Formats: sequence, structure tokens, C-alpha cells
Amino acid sequence: LRQISQRTISTASRRQFENRVPEKQKLFQEDNGIPVHLKGGVMDALLYKVTMGLTVLGTAYVVYELLNISMPKKQK
Repeated sequence: LRQISQRTISTASRRQFENRVPEKQKLFQEDNGIPVHLKGGVMDALLYKVTMGLTVLGTAYVVYELLNISMPKKQK
């Protein structure tokens, strides 16, 4: 059991991944007028728009519920 666990750990550490940090740093530090939260591309823009849409819808729903609660219904 000990050999199996040591072997799994040692083989997993042999895998080498390409370091892409410098190219990401260049991308995000580039002064091109784009906000940093949108510099990742299309996926960042999509996530931003979805987040803003949910925020607006949530705010509208809260205002609706507050107005609904503040006006009591007539009792028969």
C-alpha cells in the first residue's frame, strides 16, 4: 500500500505543464482601454452581462416585493 501511494504521487509530479503566466500578465497589463474584468475575452464579457442582468432583475424583484408588502390587502 505504501509503494502504491508513493508511486502515484511521484508519477503525478512528473507531468509538466507549460507556464503561461507571462503571456497572461502581458495581456492583463496591456493599456488598451479595456477594463481588467473584460480582458479575458468573450467569456468574460458574457459572464459580466449575465451578472449585470441578474443584478438588475434581482433589484427589480426586491423593489416589487417591497411595494407589494407595503400596501396591505383589503380584508373582506
